[in-house]
Amino acid sequence: MAAMMLLSTRKLSRHFGGLRAVENVDFDLPEGQIRALIGPNGAGKTTFVSMLCGRIPVSSGDITFAGENVTRLPAHKRIQRGMAYTFQITSVFSDLTVQENVALAVQSRLERGAVLAGEVAKALAKVGLQDRADQIAGDLAYGHQRLLEIAMGLGQSPRLLILDEPTQGLSDGEVNDFIALIKDVAKDTTILLIEHNIDVVMALADKITVMNFGEVIAEGTPQEIHENATVQTAYLGG
Repeated sequence: MAAMMLLSTRKLSRHFGGLRAVENVDFDLPEGQIRALIGPNGAGKTTFVSMLCGRIPVSSGDITFAGENVTRLPAHKRIQRGMAYTFQITSVFSDLTVQENVALAVQSRLERGAVLAGEVAKALAKVGLQDRADQIAGDLAYGHQRLLEIAMGLGQSPRLLILDEPTQGLSDGEVNDFIALIKDVAKDTTILLIEHNIDVVMALADKITVMNFGEVIAEGTPQEIHENATVQTAYLGG
């Protein structure tokens, strides 16, 4: 049986004055998939994802999530429906403890007064930060802050977790740990991964979407994308 289409866009566009940052993008992400979104700097990836999350409005087109048109929904409503996003630049609350950061994320989806402790502990255990629950987030090493962001995303119990450049600034060892973590998370959660590290993309993605100049120029399995001449030209200029 075919997987349900969790996220779709039709003719999605975003213009900034005369700049066509994203232009008429049709995109389909089935539930249960790890999808990588790649492309050169300025290709429109972050703008596209920002529209998906409701952080910036669309110029035209539609976004459907879990069968509902969410194009005009504010960001917090999309979170409540099961869409979580981690930022390209770390965005933890540096003055709060690790567990307080995750508790804020959990509260974004649970009704007021719901018990948070179990959900917070589960998210921290998933990323291996349970022993740092009482540590001030700003005192964490950079790699651990990235893990905390993922825990905050998982605390929202998402059907879709969007990760924007999550391995940026990580050591080789931390990158390997991240790959293992995302494979584990993907057992229960659909993943959309925006990533420059092509080795990470090839290790994780079931399917890859390639953008350039605001448009999708290719889509396929890692092997198909690796052999695609159009993608090679976009990346290497050759």
